[in-house]
Amino acid sequence: MPNRKPHQLNRRKFIQAAALTTGAVAFGVPTLVRAQNLNSKLNIAAIGAGGKGASDTDCCNSENIVALCDVDSSHCAGQIKKYPDSKFYQDYRKLLDEMGKGIDAVTVSTPDHFHAIAASAAMRMGKHVYCQKPLTQTIYEARYLRNLAHESGVVTQMGNQGSSADGLRRAVEVIQSGVIGQVSQVHIWTNRPIWPQGMGRPEGEDAVPATLDWNQWLGPAKVRPYKHGVYNPFAWRGWLDFGTGALGDMACHTVNMPFRGLALGYPTEIEAQPLFPMNQESYPIGSKIRFEFPARSLQIPAAHAGFFHRHDTVKFAPTTLWWYDGGQPLADNPTSHDGSNKPPRDLTADIEEMLGEVPGSACLLIGDKGKIFSPDDYGEQFFIKLNDEKKFTHYTKHPAVATVRQWVPRNPFSTVKMDADRRHHQEWIKAIKENKPENCYSRIAVGAQLTEIMLLGCVSLRVGKKLEWDGPNMVATNAPEAAQFIKRDNRSGFALS
Repeated sequence: MPNRKPHQLNRRKFIQAAALTTGAVAFGVPTLVRAQNLNSKLNIAAIGAGGKGASDTDCCNSENIVALCDVDSSHCAGQIKKYPDSKFYQDYRKLLDEMGKGIDAVTVSTPDHFHAIAASAAMRMGKHVYCQKPLTQTIYEARYLRNLAHESGVVTQMGNQGSSADGLRRAVEVIQSGVIGQVSQVHIWTNRPIWPQGMGRPEGEDAVPATLDWNQWLGPAKVRPYKHGVYNPFAWRGWLDFGTGALGDMACHTVNMPFRGLALGYPTEIEAQPLFPMNQESYPIGSKIRFEFPARSLQIPAAHAGFFHRHDTVKFAPTTLWWYDGGQPLADNPTSHDGSNKPPRDLTADIEEMLGEVPGSACLLIGDKGKIFSPDDYGEQFFIKLNDEKKFTHYTKHPAVATVRQWVPRNPFSTVKMDADRRHHQEWIKAIKENKPENCYSRIAVGAQLTEIMLLGCVSLRVGKKLEWDGPNMVATNAPEAAQFIKRDNRSGFALS
């Protein structure tokens, strides 16, 4: 396999990846799976089997779950009992070494800092990968996995399950059809973090439970003492060494719809404002981040395709995206917040009028002809209000939507009675059996692009100043000190494969 450097995707290719919202572009030469026909069941291994790993495994239980891997056997005891024929491991490397020839695919549901380590190992072996969001913890890793997916041809999916919803895909078509005109502003806010942030590292050390491999849990991060209930099983999200804060946790959901609809490529400027000063251990209890995107264009399938006219070109004006998370710290608990960090009231007055309040998480697109508002984390439900209208109308009832044609492929299980998470996994499984990586709507070619953009907000927070970003070369041209946060120095034994 060619050893392509992670920075070798240029801006043109980065922008072109947005065209994948149409499902029309395939990358690489797909590998053959052990199962040789569409009726065969895949052999799937779960790396990270507790917590979200449990639901990821269960969403694949239409296939053979042949192995479970988790650094803490007590954390996934229920799954071990549920899948008694599966072999259990605490080290993903041992799993892949011993069972590599007998598995077709893996799910990766570990903390953020371990995603790229496990996913790259499986992909190098030709295994298809479903990896939880955010795809990686660093920008370098996102670019690395994107190249690796392209070169290997394996079938991939990032776990932002809102991508499986018909509503989100319809929103992409509505935005790109120009119903609300040129979008100059996007405002996205979240009720996260719902875990502690803004704290320093605790002193002391606790005994490591007999069921936990603490060295394996730390993985590529620097060694630190184990403290009961401080880092695992869920509290890791706010720590700089292990998570990506509220932005990394939720942006792959909440930014997904405008990212696809507006074909957002590399931002040129990112500026983060923590509500309180950053420390060296955890993300702040709240932040406001500005992303500037230049003018760009996208090709979509032509309405009346001919031999010489197969695509129409959609042009987008420069766009500012604002991100808001957290709020003011609570008096009795400074690592929690009041959820007050939201867009200015003049931007949300009509939302409050419709709902009676401004929801804790939402997305608002402001165009020169109107607005689109989504009150959920996934962009599945959305409302439209044109400039001459007094109130928002659900997209299924708005007359302007009726004239918008459909060109984004729908999830093949959208008419089957199952939840969005299972649909998202089943789309991946079906694409593996058909050997069609391009049929996964949130494949790594797309997921890595979204992850890379959002992680720039984390980098800006850690650097403490505005970044002027050279996307193709992964360089903050005005802040060389950002390099240490763009690419992590992994601990020995936990390198990217």
